[in-house]
Parts: sequence; C-alpha cells; structure tokens
Amino acid sequence: MRVVVAPDSFKGSASAVAVAEAMRRGVLSVFPDADVRTLPIADGGEGTVEALVAATGGHLEQRTVRGPLGDPVRATWGILGDGRTAVVEMAAASGLPLVPPGRRDPRIASTFGTGELVRATLDAGLSSLIIGIGGSATNDGGAGMARALGARFLDADGREIPEGGAALARLARIDLDGLDPRVAASTMVVACDVDNPLTGPRGASAVYGPQKGATPEVVAELDRALGVFASVASRATGRDVALLPGAGAAGGLGAGLLFFTPARLRPGVEIVLEATRFDEVVQGADLVVTGEGRTDRQTAMGKAPVGVAAAAKRRGVAVVCVSGGLGDGAEAVLDRGIDALASAVPGPMALEEAVARGASLVEAGTARACRLIRVGMGLRRTDP
Repeated sequence: MRVVVAPDSFKGSASAVAVAEAMRRGVLSVFPDADVRTLPIADGGEGTVEALVAATGGHLEQRTVRGPLGDPVRATWGILGDGRTAVVEMAAASGLPLVPPGRRDPRIASTFGTGELVRATLDAGLSSLIIGIGGSATNDGGAGMARALGARFLDADGREIPEGGAALARLARIDLDGLDPRVAASTMVVACDVDNPLTGPRGASAVYGPQKGATPEVVAELDRALGVFASVASRATGRDVALLPGAGAAGGLGAGLLFFTPARLRPGVEIVLEATRFDEVVQGADLVVTGEGRTDRQTAMGKAPVGVAAAAKRRGVAVVCVSGGLGDGAEAVLDRGIDALASAVPGPMALEEAVARGASLVEAGTARACRLIRVGMGLRRTDP
C-alpha cells in the first residue's frame, strides 16, 4: 500500500512538517508495511516557507525586521533547493500572531517588515521570489512593504504620512524615484488563497478587518483610506488593480505587490504543489491523507486540502482529510475531491488542550481513519 501524507499546518499548534510526521506514524500503526511519503504543504500562509524548503531540500535564513507595530522580530525566510529561488511569508514579519490581542490595531499596523524580507532576498543575489501573503495583522495596502523598498508616501504638503492603514486617507502622492531597481528586474509569484478585491463589501477591510481588531466604524474608515490609496497608486504606477481577485488579500498587500512590483498572484496551494512536484509523487499512490487546523466552508474555496484533493483526483487517488476540527459547511469539501472527513479531536475538549496536544491527536485521529479504511478494504474483499 502506497500512501502520500500532505497536510497543511495546524496553525498555532503544529507545523505542516510536524503534522505530516504525526500522520505518517498514524498510518503505519494500522498499515505497518505501507510505503508512506510525507509532503508537508501550505497555501501561502503560515508554514509556506518551511513546507517549501523541506520539500525541495533547501535551507532557512533569518533576518531581524520591523514587526507590524514597529517592534523588532526575528523572521525566517528560505532558499529552495534549486539555490536560485527565495520564499518569504509575510506572516513571519507582519502576521497577526505577532501582535497580542490587546494591541491589535489595523489602523497603525504596517507591512514594512515584509518589505525588509523582500530586500533581504535581493541582497542575497536572488531574483526569483515566492511570497506567501496569508495571516496578516495589517490593512495598509502594502504601502509599508513598498516603503521598505524605497517608495515614499506623501500628503498634500509633501510630507511623509505615518505608517498604517488609517494614514492612507491623507495620501496625495507616491514618489517611486527611490524604489529599489532590483525589484523591477526580479520575478515574483505571490501565493494567495483568497479572491477578494481591495475595497467594498468583499474588500480587505470589511472581510478581514474585524479579526484584526477593527470595529465597524474602523472598518469603514480603513475602506475609505484604501480607496484613496488605490486612486493615488493607480496614478503613480499606471496600473488599475483594485478590483482584481486577490487584491484585498493580506490587508491589501496583494494590491500593493501588483502596484509596485512585477508580481503575479496565483492560488497559493498550486504554487506549493508545483514546487514540491506533488503530481509526480502522488502517481501510483493508493491513498492521500491531508488536513488542516480547521475544515469548514472556506476550505472548499481553495484552501490547501482541496488543492491537494484536486491534484490527487487527476491521478484517481482517494483522499481523506484529517483536521483539528470540522466547522460549519465542512461537508462542502466532499464535492471538491475529498472522499472522507475525520476530526483529530475525539470528543469535547478545551481549545487550549487540543492545541497543546496537536501532534498526538493528529496521530491518533489518522490511525482511527485508517482503521475504518481497513474495515472497508475487508468488506470489499467479501463482496460477491
């Protein structure tokens, strides 16, 4: 029996690498003779760097950068096994977990640190870059990122505006004369797992602002500010990107990358699956086990497990999804290539306990799913 284990991270609990190893142990506890291949994956958010580096035999680098509220953070980025491609995840520099709940404020949070990570890859002599943009604490349209790369954001009096999403309401002009010329000479692919535009009811502020600490009044303020930003940035760059799918990702960082760099936005899981050669790995497999921290209706919109399932189905391979929890609408993934769902949590349990026991719960949950598969295999053998 040949099994491919390809999970996303269980955010806040276990990395994709740790989850994959736990799933491998769970499979082998039921099918000890199975040939199990682990392939941790991601969709552009937390864990993208680790997953790609592990899958390609690359290595990790670190850089101290400015966090979302200006505090220094030690951020990890990677160089893939080809030695030519860098991978950065904005969550490492500008992510929501970097800000304590009581301090979260998208009006002032900045993507400056993400721009510093991009600059670090350029300083290393790398001109091919994958950027994962999930999990942000910011709503600044990527202005902070562009500022770190040399752009200047000015008010009507020619003064630099402060960082953060709210200050964009005072933006009158963007000076790109100082933008690092290496940016234009690079190749950038952005791993993005949402299709939201920059502004409006489905925009960055309205959909994702509340989870970053925005009240309804702040959401309206930030949406207006991003509208100003889009208008000024369009004049400065000659690009009109605000309505493009993904422009609203990561508090508008998707739009910022489209405005100020040669970036292309693509579904994050597709990028990761290509980089890890998943299509080759899954060929000839009997089963794929995938999973994530929580599976719900958003998963069906293109999250990592559905991307894995789509690739597996092209090869006719069955897919089981073992997740930390099953939320509202989880059954929608059954129409997107996943054959069965299982929860790693066996019963009622405090969230804190489930997070702390993540790897062991995943191992046990995978084993339970595999026992059911073994029963099904036995039933199939006895069919007339």
